Amino acid sequence: MSELLNVCADMALQARSVAGLARDAALQASAAVEVEATSLVEYRSAGNLLIIGSADVALSAAQRLADCGLQRTVVITDDITAEALPALSEEAAKAKDDPTVVIVYGRVDKLSGHLGHYSATLATPKGEALNLSELAGTQYPYFDLVLDLKPEPLLGYELPPFGYYPAGRDAARLERALAEIPEMTGEFEKPKFFNYNPDICAHGDSGLTGCTRCLEACPAGAISSAGNLIEVNPFLCQGGGSCTAACPTGAIIYAYPGPKDQIARIRAMLEAYRAAGGTHPILLFHDVGRGTERLRESAADLPERVIPVLVEEIGAVGMDIWLSALAYGASEVVLLDTEEVPESTRRELDAQLSYAGALLRAMGYEPSRLHRLAVDAGRAADWLVARPQIEPVAPASFETFNEKRGTLRLALDHLYEQSGAAVEVADLPQGAPFGQVLAAADKCTLCMSCVQVCPTKALRDGGDSPQLKFVEDLCVQCGLCETACPEDAISLDARYLFDWERRREARVLHEEEPYCCPSCGKPFATVSVIERMTERLKGHAMFQNESALRRLRLCGDCRVIDAMREELGEPRKPKVYGL
Repeated sequence: MSELLNVCADMALQARSVAGLARDAALQASAAVEVEATSLVEYRSAGNLLIIGSADVALSAAQRLADCGLQRTVVITDDITAEALPALSEEAAKAKDDPTVVIVYGRVDKLSGHLGHYSATLATPKGEALNLSELAGTQYPYFDLVLDLKPEPLLGYELPPFGYYPAGRDAARLERALAEIPEMTGEFEKPKFFNYNPDICAHGDSGLTGCTRCLEACPAGAISSAGNLIEVNPFLCQGGGSCTAACPTGAIIYAYPGPKDQIARIRAMLEAYRAAGGTHPILLFHDVGRGTERLRESAADLPERVIPVLVEEIGAVGMDIWLSALAYGASEVVLLDTEEVPESTRRELDAQLSYAGALLRAMGYEPSRLHRLAVDAGRAADWLVARPQIEPVAPASFETFNEKRGTLRLALDHLYEQSGAAVEVADLPQGAPFGQVLAAADKCTLCMSCVQVCPTKALRDGGDSPQLKFVEDLCVQCGLCETACPEDAISLDARYLFDWERRREARVLHEEEPYCCPSCGKPFATVSVIERMTERLKGHAMFQNESALRRLRLCGDCRVIDAMREELGEPRKPKVYGL
């Protein structure tokens, strides 16, 4: 992590006191932690550029890139004829006669892809969709780069794909795009920012949709539903990280660095800081872009007990990392927001902060120990200077792995133990990844539809007994059970149960006496199932006689035997067992 020391050295952080020297020791300790490398995602661009917009603006942009060695295809979207083109600006007129510029008239119906692999279709008056690359007759099957000059961008993601420039009518953005596009030819690579474990994904089951938190949190449109699972496009992913903060199971985790390595860095920082005599440390998470610039602007005024923690994006750290930092002895955790943080990331961070704040409040801690700081550079330093000294907890000694919920449990157990709180349960906002499932006794028929779809095995059947059991520690509040229940008997209750043994026990949510077949005595259902099935089917055309209704109360084997006897005209076997 030499990058960390280089960034912090460049900030010229002050070390005028014991706290400043302790901070230096903390940064050195963090940089010494080895982190597991992630794989790389590679892009190749040959410089085949697609420009979309009105005639004058699009052709002028194409002409300004005339000497850059780019193959340029211009889609003119306004209603203009070829005969009218000479009346355009001088630059546009030159582009019209440039043999390296291909001009197409029409409306781009669909655009998708990434740097080196954009595909586009052109809508026709007849409703056809024509492949734009084939229509333009270029030698490339895909476009490498896209300059979108339409007022409304074709790709409206908060973090557009690499190689896509939605300049619209913004002159400043157009100038930045025209300056960068010539540099975007050749081979490029970036880290693969995520790891995905489908085995613990709670997105769906049996065609039903459960958790969609990561899809809603992603600002780059990189995550899509793939039936019961999700798909993450590594070429679209830009490391925003809010999906990893949102994921309740840890099925998707950040990989640059992974949570285990990130927490190890934090622990090393805090241990070195304390060993060097520092007290009341504040961890200030900031990103490698605008966040670093803002810190550099205010480094001289930054309190020396504030320890910067460099991350790719502040959305990449969530509750497991924040609460572990508090458990390891940080007084506070502050997330430095900037104008470049996508709004969807802010929403997810605020949701996670509300969950963590409720947990802290229930244990008697100040929720303000966790904070998203959204002020300008000068005021950020002033805000940190004004922070009171909050006493940290005695540092924990637990080890963590890349297992999100396990890390959260360890951190919360330590904080709870240190708090001395007597509270048993923390009520959490709706959407929190902890809680219980409730089953209405007057509705539940023990059909076990909920058990079949539960992705974490929090819901279980009773084996040989007609019971619905529940292990709260495993529940992620994904809602699949609620969706699957045909009787509308299931509801969710977001909360955190602090007692470890109670969280782990399999408690009975609902149970009934078994219903036994009136003919052979074999238990095969519950009384409520038989009664509801009989009630619902008695109006059906196939069950308009007494023998058909009576047969519904028999087990499968006896039902077949009874039907065959009736068909053969044999007398029914006398009842052996009553209802």
